[in-house]
Amino acid sequence: MRPIQTVTVALTGASGLPYGLRLIDCLIAAGVRVWVLYSQAAQVVAKQEMDLTLPSRPAEARQWLMQRSGARDGQLAVFGREEWFAPVASGSNPADAMVVCPCSMGTLAAIAQGSSDNLIERAADVNIKEQRKLVLVPREAPFSAIHLENMLKLARLGVVILPPSPGFYTHPKTVDDMIDFVVARILDQLRIDNQLTPRWGEPAPDRPAAP
Repeated sequence: MRPIQTVTVALTGASGLPYGLRLIDCLIAAGVRVWVLYSQAAQVVAKQEMDLTLPSRPAEARQWLMQRSGARDGQLAVFGREEWFAPVASGSNPADAMVVCPCSMGTLAAIAQGSSDNLIERAADVNIKEQRKLVLVPREAPFSAIHLENMLKLARLGVVILPPSPGFYTHPKTVDDMIDFVVARILDQLRIDNQLTPRWGEPAPDRPAAP
C-alpha cells in the first residue's frame, strides 16, 4: 500500500471545529497535501466555538489556513461548495482519503443516501465508489435511531465512523490534549505516523504544541 499523499478534509456544521483545524495542521506538518472543503454552517460554528471568522471566499480561506499551518506552496487547496470542477468531484482524480471532521448528522445522512447535492457530499460519494478511505467524525449526543441506522449503513460500506470520544487513560491536562487524542485516532486510520498522545502501555512522548 502506497503512503497517503492527498487527504480531503471537510468541515461541516457540527460542534467540534477545533478537531478539524488541528487535523489540517497535523496533516500539513506530516507533509501531506490537503484539500479543504467547508460548509456555510461550519462558518457559523467557527464563530460560535472559536470566535473565528472563517472567510467565505476559498482564496481567502486558503491564505488564512496556509498562514496558520505553515503549508508550502501547492500543499493546500480550498474549494468552494459548488466548485464542481474541483478534483474531488471526480473519480478520475480523487484524494487518497477523506475525513469529514466534524460531521453533522445532516451531512452524514446525505452521504448515506448518496445525494451529492454539494461538493462535500459529492467528494464523499466519490471516495465510497472508488473504495478510498472515508472517515466520518460525527459529533452529536444522543444519537437517534435514524443517526445510528445511517452510520450502520455507511459502516457496512467500509466507511469509518469515529466519534470524537477522547480517552482519559492518558491523563489529559488541557483541552488541547483531548483534541489531540481524537486527531491521533484519525491519523491512525490514515496510517500517518504521529506522536500526538501517549500510546497504551508507553511513556508519554514530547507533545507538539498546538498552533
